[in-house]
Amino acid sequence: MSQGGFRRNGLEWLSSLPACLLLLSVVLFSTSSDIHNQMLRGGEQLWSGYYKLRVDPVQPTCDPNVDIDAAVQEELAKEGSDNPMAALLGESEKDPDEVRLAIERSVADCRQSYQSYENLKDKLTPGVKAYRAVELFVADLIAFGLESQRYILVILVMLCAVTATLTRHHIAMRAMETRLDYMVSHTLQTVANAMLLGSSVIFRQSSFGADTTMSSDELLLHNLWITGFAALTLTSLYRLVRVPDDLREGGDLNKAFLAVPLYTVMCLISGTYFALIGHASGIGIYLGKMMELSDMFLNVGLYVWVGMMLKQTRLATLMFNVFRPWRMPPEMLAVVAVLVAAVPTAYTGASGIFVIAAGAVIYSELRAAGARRHLALAATAMSGSMGVVLRPCLLVVVIAYLNREVTTDELFGWGIWVFVLTATMFTVVALTVNRQSKFNLAPASTAFPPMMSALKHLIPYALVIAAVVLLYRFALDVQMDEFSAPRLLPVIMLAILLYEHVSLKNRKGRASGEINHQGLERSLRSATNDTTAEIGALLLLLGLSVSIGGVIERSHIMGTFPQAFDSAWSAMLLMVLILVVLGMIMDAFGAVILVTATVATIAYSSGIHPIHFWMVTLVAFELGYLSPPVALNHLLTRQVVGEAEVLAAQQEEGTFYQRHERIIMPLIAMGISLVLVAFVPLLFYA
Repeated sequence: MSQGGFRRNGLEWLSSLPACLLLLSVVLFSTSSDIHNQMLRGGEQLWSGYYKLRVDPVQPTCDPNVDIDAAVQEELAKEGSDNPMAALLGESEKDPDEVRLAIERSVADCRQSYQSYENLKDKLTPGVKAYRAVELFVADLIAFGLESQRYILVILVMLCAVTATLTRHHIAMRAMETRLDYMVSHTLQTVANAMLLGSSVIFRQSSFGADTTMSSDELLLHNLWITGFAALTLTSLYRLVRVPDDLREGGDLNKAFLAVPLYTVMCLISGTYFALIGHASGIGIYLGKMMELSDMFLNVGLYVWVGMMLKQTRLATLMFNVFRPWRMPPEMLAVVAVLVAAVPTAYTGASGIFVIAAGAVIYSELRAAGARRHLALAATAMSGSMGVVLRPCLLVVVIAYLNREVTTDELFGWGIWVFVLTATMFTVVALTVNRQSKFNLAPASTAFPPMMSALKHLIPYALVIAAVVLLYRFALDVQMDEFSAPRLLPVIMLAILLYEHVSLKNRKGRASGEINHQGLERSLRSATNDTTAEIGALLLLLGLSVSIGGVIERSHIMGTFPQAFDSAWSAMLLMVLILVVLGMIMDAFGAVILVTATVATIAYSSGIHPIHFWMVTLVAFELGYLSPPVALNHLLTRQVVGEAEVLAAQQEEGTFYQRHERIIMPLIAMGISLVLVAFVPLLFYA
């Protein structure tokens, strides 16, 4: 990578820069809607009746100077019409008074229309026309943005997926270490990508057969998918024939299959199933369903971008500096990190997104504070697991939207208690099981002054955040919630990067805490470079998990289970097992849709309270993300902290627990929590 000015290498020009522009366009389009709302309000306050001035008034075509007497006589003369049916239908004679009244009202309405027309013409001043031109431009921009969301998502997914393939950044059970790993992985990737391409082509052709009037927008969408998968297939084929020189010779075939990306495995499974049932277009159809939730998947990309920008700032280091004076043992500091991470997790709405976004920051800070590798890896994997039950988690909003049996207030109300439980379990496990550090906190008199000094460094960041939030609140009437967070957080992080660029410009390198500062352009470039591959790996995985959900739905696996149980205890045991497995293989949003259509009805029919069921579902999903053999949160942790750190942890010696602490500790904490959440409430109502 070039080190000076705005120079970029080829991959940055072709990948990260376009991805950055796409993400910025999403923020711009979503913010323009808020701007437009305020412009309409402002126009109405400046010019009463502004909504009528948004288009040029049209001159009425009626005659305001009608001779009423003549018009009445003309209308009465029509009584003796040549209509032969009039007598048969018993048409009554017209009342002259009623005819006159009707004509007078018509003339009055006509004159009123002319009066309104003249008034509107007088109000159309140059100032109104200039304001209207800007307002209508913003309105057109919003319409264009809404229509473009699906296309932006397809381009972003394909662009980032190609980047992830080129940089060998897809999510797999293990990294490619040998030539055999590489050959097996990229061979199967090429097959899977070709399968995606074929399914998309067949879906396009079947759409033509089913509907010959397919719109140009739908045709463009089909063509974008096909072009993207063709590029992805060629990219994987290119990587297959260009074997890197840094790989070891030899290898084990069983281990090589573990280096195959998860999206490839999901594609091969779902593609084979759909082909066997004669539904070759199945993957293309289910990937097309991503378009129905395009705003949600674009938000995933924005959250990852926010996390990578956070990584470029000093904010996390300064936050940890607040706790360092207390000389907390690493286990307690890990608990603090996980609990603090619950707040941003609540805004992202999915644990995997937060691990991708901020996992590297949490891991590096815990290691810098003296935490052992296994503990830091466990805390990083757990960092996104606590906040999914807290307000204003979007996942909970989706659950309430799909299920009329529950409301967001009920779910968030009980979610607080579930959060307290899981936080307590993690705290107890972290501070008791395998605690290797002495619990010797610094005295308050010693720790408090440097803590307050460290807090002072956070004040400017708090002011920057508050300024952005208040600007949106008072200028655009937008509050910080689960709906506005995706467009506010990127602006907040850009403002923080700008603040650091200005404040640290002349102090760069004077303190070790400022080593991450590279300037605004380089920081944003580095964040986007990291974001591009992560988005490609994550969104492609999420898209194929939707296809796996289609396999589960079409295979009618859930139909093999009883549709109701006599015992709520037996039903809950089955629910727990199914939900944990779904958490292993599907993303949260896709799994919620599938559970709503299948498992939830069985639970309700078996006497399980809806709120109880969905609390269990959320905790079970989190346990699934932490459970082998997939353990998605651990895979994402390895993705962001680096393979070297995970391998170094695996080579450490000790007891069985110590050698596998990063896996076992989260399982104990979330496993106990799930058992308590699932079965204790049954004692009171089952």
